[in-house]
Amino acid sequence: MKKMILASLLFLLLLAGCSKETDPQNEEIEFLEVNLVVDPEQAIVNETIRFTADVSFGKDKVTDADEVKFEIWRSQSEEHEEIVVQHSKDGRYELEKQFSEEGTYYVYAHVTARGMHNMPKKEFVVGAPSEPETKSKSNMNQSESKKAENSSQHH
Repeated sequence: MKKMILASLLFLLLLAGCSKETDPQNEEIEFLEVNLVVDPEQAIVNETIRFTADVSFGKDKVTDADEVKFEIWRSQSEEHEEIVVQHSKDGRYELEKQFSEEGTYYVYAHVTARGMHNMPKKEFVVGAPSEPETKSKSNMNQSESKKAENSSQHH
């Protein structure tokens, strides 16, 4: 009986040692990477601005993204323009555009590929900057409520 148990344990040890499972800590997880570049980031009115999204997945350049589009808007504006772009070369997707109105602008590069989505955002300025979006009404409401709290404590 002892020989049978010992033989079973040895068999299980051999089986466990020969398994082909890889250590999950040694596996490299790959993500959809998007490097968004706005050139120039400070432009003059009607100057051509180039938007570039370099797309990769792990070490591979993505030449077959499901969709790449640039979403562009002027700060504090409700109107957003979305422009779909095609692959140009080596995982690069580009758009050239001119702006006739001064102000602070934003661009998202919406990239969908390999079952993932990535959307980096950049700020750029045409002519004189306008009020950026970080100073939103919600931030002003918070500061106003703090003022109200402070004044109520003094009464």
